[in-house]
Amino acid sequence: NMVMSFRVSDLQMLLGFVGRSKSGLKHELVTRALQLVQFDCSPEVFKKIKELYETRYAKKSSEVAQPQPQQHRSPEALSIHSSYDRGSTVARTSISTTNIDYPALYGKYLNGLGRLPPKVAKPEVRLVKLPFYTTLDELLKPTELVPQNNEKLQESPCIFALTPRQVELIRNSRYFSLGINNVSFLYRICYTDTSSPQEDQYPPNIAVKVNHSYCSVPGYYPSNKPGVEPKRPCRPINLTHLMYLSAATNRITITWGNYGKSYSVGLYLVRQMTSAELLQRLKTIGIKHPELCKALVKEKLRLDPDSEIATTGVRVSLICPLVKMRLSVPCRAETCAHLQCFDAVFYLQMNEKKPTWMCPVCDKPAPYDQLIIDGLLSKILTECEDADEIEYLVDGSWCPIRAEKERSCSPQCPILVLGSSDVNGLLPTPNGNGENGKATADVVDLTLDSSSSEEEEEEDEEEDDDDEGPQPKRRCSYEKGLVSAC
Repeated sequence: NMVMSFRVSDLQMLLGFVGRSKSGLKHELVTRALQLVQFDCSPEVFKKIKELYETRYAKKSSEVAQPQPQQHRSPEALSIHSSYDRGSTVARTSISTTNIDYPALYGKYLNGLGRLPPKVAKPEVRLVKLPFYTTLDELLKPTELVPQNNEKLQESPCIFALTPRQVELIRNSRYFSLGINNVSFLYRICYTDTSSPQEDQYPPNIAVKVNHSYCSVPGYYPSNKPGVEPKRPCRPINLTHLMYLSAATNRITITWGNYGKSYSVGLYLVRQMTSAELLQRLKTIGIKHPELCKALVKEKLRLDPDSEIATTGVRVSLICPLVKMRLSVPCRAETCAHLQCFDAVFYLQMNEKKPTWMCPVCDKPAPYDQLIIDGLLSKILTECEDADEIEYLVDGSWCPIRAEKERSCSPQCPILVLGSSDVNGLLPTPNGNGENGKATADVVDLTLDSSSSEEEEEEDEEEDDDDEGPQPKRRCSYEKGLVSAC
């Protein structure tokens, strides 16, 4: 805050004191001074900064005869780029040199969020880990958004400069094809809660401006159900394409609604991982030994005899519930109570596109850090290729379950006979009736459909006509019937 309030002459004196170049525009001088404070600030340099600060404000207070409303405001604190408008700047209170806590205020990172940090250490806000991102640098630790007035709409700026190493990481990542090992800046927002790691959560009326441009923020998903509020996917915001990849100073301004809840923001330099890389890491450190899985099966059948699971065994499908295909890498979370697995390949690919990390079997959280590969089921998949289901027995052994149609198929088809049980009554007579004038019994084959049964009856009638008598007898009876009808 002191360095950013310096004029050009003060900055030149400070840089000349440490032997740095004093030439260039003001924003270049400010950038060099900030880097000096961040990485090479010795007690002598800190003393020189305080001396310049005290000299400037002591001279200013002696020149001003009457107090002005903005006496304690740094008029040039944020005038680094011409794009900074005075209406959006936040008033800063002048710093008393007797109350400065040097280790707390001037650490590795500088930001313009909130007020001065208190001397008493408080628990820090922690954000949940993102499996698809590896943190390289922490540019801004989770810092609380402190309202500056009673207005509902607040603005909080953050000003910092990138190091040459960070710029080099970003530029080198562009040479990799297909986005592999992509390095980017992530801006994360969450509730100010130190009790547990927090997930990303946006405040109301959020807008993020990086240097000259506003950054796109995910919007709300419309809800088709009446009375249900639309949901908003709160995810980290990528700021890489809007930042100055040079020694110039960057400024991030977040606009947020002050409605009672407290929020914190953080900025990280991360390397993006792919689902294939996470799968390879899981295969390296996440395989559970087959003997341990076998012991889990025994314990499951022994300790849970009165539940829905049978006491003699439990069936496990070899088909993935996600894509209905045979498992290739059987996986489940350690916190899951079931033995059924899902395919790790498809599970990671789905979470890469839309991170939910929910178990497809029991619909409970299954984060990446809790995933394991079932070594016993992996072994079974290689030994049992002709079955889609197996059954674990009480002693930990297993047996394949064949398809039901293969076991229930019999060589003889069941035949249902309607009518008299007399076999002779089933045979048709020349006049179309059985013996004693009784109707001929019908034979129904339950294994055939209606169309096939009709065709078979027509064939049977033709065969019976050939066996029982000559065709003219039927014509005679037919003719007699016509005569009697006349």
